[in-house]
Amino acid sequence: MQITVKRLHKTDTTTIGELSIDGLFECYTLEDAERPVKIKGETAIPKGTYKVIINESNRFKRLLPLLLEVPNFEGVRIHSGNSNHDTEGCILVGQSRNKNYIGQSRKAFEKLFKKMQAAKDITLTILS
Repeated sequence: MQITVKRLHKTDTTTIGELSIDGLFECYTLEDAERPVKIKGETAIPKGTYKVIINESNRFKRLLPLLLEVPNFEGVRIHSGNSNHDTEGCILVGQSRNKNYIGQSRKAFEKLFKKMQAAKDITLTILS
């Protein structure tokens, strides 16, 4: 499975994008702002391609997608949430979007997660 996140709208606090699977639109994304220097819990991960696994999250106490080998970041996951207060460097997904907010996040995550669980290999590429 090839997941692509295309970052589209940037503000001082958030980055809104579109997530596609194998070229087909799946949902919207919300990340922290892109910054030239990382601020812990307030910075989007670097553009690039990452391998993704699904494993148990100690924080959320459930299986979640985890991006591997993200430079200068640990524990970057894809999960539900609505604003930059929910992300701390992770990628949030939703079915609707606004300037600094995504909605229907749990629905979007569950739909995406089922597809990810059925995949053998998952790669995620972030573009700007």
